[in-house]
Amino acid sequence: MLFQQLSSYLQPMTTSGAPTVKTEIIDKRDWIAGLEKGLAVIDAFDSAHPRLTASETGKRCSITRTAARRYLLTLQHLGYVASDGKLFWLTPRVMRLGHSYLESARLPRIVQPFLQRVTASTQENAYVSVLDGDDIVYIARNGSARAMNIGYVLGARVQAQVTAAGLLMLSLRPTEWIDNWLANNDLVSYTAFTVTSKNVMQLQMKQVLAQGWAMSEQQLDLNFRGVAIPLRDRYGAVVAALSVTMPMGSETSDESVKRVLPVMIETAQTMRNLV
Repeated sequence: MLFQQLSSYLQPMTTSGAPTVKTEIIDKRDWIAGLEKGLAVIDAFDSAHPRLTASETGKRCSITRTAARRYLLTLQHLGYVASDGKLFWLTPRVMRLGHSYLESARLPRIVQPFLQRVTASTQENAYVSVLDGDDIVYIARNGSARAMNIGYVLGARVQAQVTAAGLLMLSLRPTEWIDNWLANNDLVSYTAFTVTSKNVMQLQMKQVLAQGWAMSEQQLDLNFRGVAIPLRDRYGAVVAALSVTMPMGSETSDESVKRVLPVMIETAQTMRNLV
């Protein structure tokens, strides 16, 4: 009975509502190749490559060592990179780039009061996140101060398929895109429960697309569960994912879904004309 009442929002999703990133055609005269390469140098650093030489940076960015060194020295002069004379690494100033988005973007500001409502009603951490490449990025969050200490921080990037929000957003992509993504990505194991079979992942995505919501259990962290639904705008297009995370405890999967899903859907419906 409960889910029959919610069927107007939990209608089976189609890829026509999948979020897309529009790439505008730009005239060659307006293209600044140096800016593109400079950003690529910043992107070259990650958890597996926290410190790089100029040669290593060049290889990762497909540019010469000399060019990589010039970009690194320029970024060092601007305060975005530090160096010991051989190795280079990013400085906290890089975080300004992400902070500028959180400060200027409309969506994170709009959803914050509604996340507070979700937290108050479910007593769980609530998040809004978007898909960026193969990662889910958290752009808004709410929860108790104690719970937030173990939750995702603003701007955190997580491999998409190991979170409920990421699984949801991936499932919204066109079938051809999903097939290509599965063919070109390794499913990394984070726990003994992480899905690493591409066939199983594909079946999960089909189930998510059919039911209209996603649940992830112990995929990234042991004994934690996440539930996510699409956040739509007034035109029905999916702009983000609304999710909650919770310790699994003694509550079953079905019990947790029945407890949090109605609150999440009601909140998403309220936000629909605002995002």
